[in-house]
Amino acid sequence: MAGLPNLEAMLSPEPLLRVDGLTKRFGSKLVLDGLTFALARGEVLGLLGPNGAGKTTTFLCLNGLMRPDAGTIVFDGRTLGGDRGRTISLIPETPDVYPMLTVWEHLAFVARSARLGAGWEKRAEELLASFGLEDQRHTLGQALSKGMRQKTLIGATVLAGAPVLLFDEPMIGLDPRGQRELRHLIRSLSAGGTTILMSTHLIETAEALCDRLIFMKSGVAVASGRAAELRARASDGDRTLEDVFLEITA
Repeated sequence: MAGLPNLEAMLSPEPLLRVDGLTKRFGSKLVLDGLTFALARGEVLGLLGPNGAGKTTTFLCLNGLMRPDAGTIVFDGRTLGGDRGRTISLIPETPDVYPMLTVWEHLAFVARSARLGAGWEKRAEELLASFGLEDQRHTLGQALSKGMRQKTLIGATVLAGAPVLLFDEPMIGLDPRGQRELRHLIRSLSAGGTTILMSTHLIETAEALCDRLIFMKSGVAVASGRAAELRARASDGDRTLEDVFLEITA
């Protein structure tokens, strides 16, 4: 009936994180073109796109490491300014760690910086165990392999407890065991209420882990929805999500 309110909209919770009109230029090149999306508390949202689609730039703008030219970022009803590291934490694709700190010292440094309360050591020990880092706890950052650096960085970032985590190509550099442990960790964090935005080129991983997916091309969200909804856009029912992604972003 005309004039009645949208009941679904009335019952839907306010998104925890809302990005509206995010725009970024580098000189004359438009990298993000009014990107808009929202995430619910505890949701895992996958950001997929070819190289140059604007995924990493999106993460840098959300984390506050890069200033967008336009757009707003709203967390829990509050528009965020430039300092948002404790609200939105980024785990970058390149795992840079402090070369002269041990694995455990990275965790202790984060605990002090984030002013974590008593008991952080137990959580840190759990993270070391989940990533198989117990034997590396006294190893300096400069002596770690790329995969171990990645695990150290992820563990330290998770320990800080930001309500929104950005994973930029998190599976790169991890061995099969590390990938499985990270998938388990992401599911566990989501179940505990942490909101996660993840970019990846691994479409099967995104389909298995993410509640919803966004396909990006040239700084624009060209398609979004659950994996089954995106697959339904294909005219041929036998086509995979990868087929649909390649067609949409071609």
